[in-house]
Amino acid sequence: MKESKQTDSYAHILKYTGLFGSMQGLSILVGIIRTKLVALILGPDGVGLMSLFNSTIRLLGDTSQLGLPVSGVRKISYAYEHNDQESLAHHIKLLRSWSLVTGIVGMILCVALSPLLNSWTFNWGNHTLHFMLLAPIVALSTITGGELAILKGTRRLRPLALISLFQVVLALIISVPLFLLWQQTAIIPSLLLVALSQMLLTIGYSYRYHPLRLSLQPDFLTQGNSTIRLGIAFMLAAMMGSGAEFIIRLFLNTRGNLDDVGLYNAGFMMTMTYAGMVFTALETDYFPRLSAIGNDTKQQNRLINRQIEVSLLLLAPLLIAFLAGMPIILPLLYSSKFLPALGMVQPAVLAMYLRALTLPLCYVPLARGDSSTYLIVEGLSAVAIIVAVGFGFTHWGLTGAGFGILVAGLADFFVLTTVAFRRYGYRMNRSNIGYTIFHFLLLLCTYAVATTTQDWTYWAAGFIFFLISAAFSWRILRQKTGDTSPTP
Repeated sequence: MKESKQTDSYAHILKYTGLFGSMQGLSILVGIIRTKLVALILGPDGVGLMSLFNSTIRLLGDTSQLGLPVSGVRKISYAYEHNDQESLAHHIKLLRSWSLVTGIVGMILCVALSPLLNSWTFNWGNHTLHFMLLAPIVALSTITGGELAILKGTRRLRPLALISLFQVVLALIISVPLFLLWQQTAIIPSLLLVALSQMLLTIGYSYRYHPLRLSLQPDFLTQGNSTIRLGIAFMLAAMMGSGAEFIIRLFLNTRGNLDDVGLYNAGFMMTMTYAGMVFTALETDYFPRLSAIGNDTKQQNRLINRQIEVSLLLLAPLLIAFLAGMPIILPLLYSSKFLPALGMVQPAVLAMYLRALTLPLCYVPLARGDSSTYLIVEGLSAVAIIVAVGFGFTHWGLTGAGFGILVAGLADFFVLTTVAFRRYGYRMNRSNIGYTIFHFLLLLCTYAVATTTQDWTYWAAGFIFFLISAAFSWRILRQKTGDTSPTP
């Protein structure tokens, strides 16, 4: 029975990691087309300008949402897991009501702060009106986040996967024609129309399962105080994360220029978004299950170790292929103008590997309701990446920024593993330690080859390292899921 449960658990993690990973892969294929076209149409400075506006939206959205898209999942998931329909309906209604309130607050906040945002962000021109026009996008994104939290908490995994795909398709269909017609002038209209379409798509799925019910009565809203308290901690942490991204881009824009911002954003997107498709299952499937466990340390350790194991085994071969193929992938996704970002992307790929180890641990304080610990850890992470990237860019340009991301990733790893061990009793099992060392050595070898050779030995070595990593991962995953059939 115990072995059967283990097989079911590994199979579940692999199934939904595969589901969201494959959907993310399809989304990325569509996104590649959009990114390529946008890069060709707008160029590095246009991509940098859009990056600054997107960073502003994320920062204000994270501020106004009060962390509800995450803290709301915890309550809804617990009620769903224990089949408490009355509590489930109550928390869904509460989350929707608060999402509407915070969306309106975020919109007002964006308008009020527009003059300050203009003076902080740009040292040329007056973009106050542009920041004011971002206000409806903040509200739409907040409502979308609340509905996605409901779908996550009630384990509507297939609709969530489809939404993630359709959102990218809509972004392609809407934004590219606008950019072709009006170039950089179309950036804000495209952001607004994309946000509106994504909200309509999300509520179309969510309302189908849970019809809209709202209450803005103060007595009702105050019932969400415990969720708000945890959410505020997440909000502050998210603000620090978004603020760190914002500060880094401001620093690059003032210390360098808008082209540097565009190149950095391209490299950041490639490593943190494209290479991170395996991580999409974590927030959608893993976090609700971790929240439902409660304070059971034994079950917690088993779930965390299995999630880390599957993430490592799936991600390592992809990162090796990604690292080896970067000279082709970078101009393919963007254009040859973005090749200066190559030196940044290569060390940042190594940071993505460390993220497979740390991201499952990031959710433990949230699942436990330990808001203060989560806030401290995320604050240290934000400070680390600002200092490391700023120092690296100042001394070695974009390549230094890439090494800064790697150094910040190492700092995250040591802080999170120490906190998880001392505060929550987490122990990484021996097999995960072995897998971590094995694949990291392969990644280091791939990086060494990628930065020292250019002839056919580069491609041959990269292909060999990929085959070794993929074969190893395939063998282990087959064993863990109980597949004893011969290898095809």
